[in-house]
Amino acid sequence: MYAAERHQLLAQRARRDGRVDVNDVAGELGVAPETIRRDLGVLERQGVVRRVYGGAVAVERLDFEPEVAQRDQTNAAEKDAIARAALDQVPDRGSILLDAGTTTSRLATLLPTDRELTVITNSIPVASILATRPGITLHILGGRVRGTTLAAVEAWTLHALDGLLVDVAFLGANGFSAEHGCTTPDMAESAVKAAVVAAARKRVLLADHSKYGTDQLSRFARLAEIDVLVTDSGLDAGAVAELEEAGPEVVLA
Repeated sequence: MYAAERHQLLAQRARRDGRVDVNDVAGELGVAPETIRRDLGVLERQGVVRRVYGGAVAVERLDFEPEVAQRDQTNAAEKDAIARAALDQVPDRGSILLDAGTTTSRLATLLPTDRELTVITNSIPVASILATRPGITLHILGGRVRGTTLAAVEAWTLHALDGLLVDVAFLGANGFSAEHGCTTPDMAESAVKAAVVAAARKRVLLADHSKYGTDQLSRFARLAEIDVLVTDSGLDAGAVAELEEAGPEVVLA
């Protein structure tokens, strides 16, 4: 296959699937991963894709935000593992804040019932999971509910967060990197996440490896503001070292 044909195939794959995985395409085409990386470099210079860890994403999909049901099915096994590992960050007693997200929702289902916890959330799914859970005192933050993420945002949410100081906050993100920190495509949701960071003594980011390097429109925290990053073993040792140098302890689920 000529280079021009590979470029066309990669561009089509990125637009169709939203992401191209270097190793998968290299195996499919029978070429070295370095060849695909060079091809993606050409497409990046043409403005077709943005290179990220392990591959590339279509430029037009960078600010695309899938709805909850679709996101819940993506990297489901990794998210389950991250949620289980995050249980070690839950205090024996006290208060926690659960941000909106499919991984934080998984953590909500696993919260122990043998201790007294005050849980605050701006997530409708998380609130539904915990509303009748023994041992949980639940507070839900008000505000406009975004249909895409089912998260409360804007002035009411921000006002409530301004008066809080929780023991541990568990956050989700659409992208994270050592250079650009923790990001999300929606500015209203980003403002709430930033307020969550400010309202917590300890901040724990839950994000699977596919979000590494997928920087989005709005940053809500630098990595130095995150105490612990719980991710999965899809990140290599070099990426882990880079992230830890930026600030947080990295836990691989």
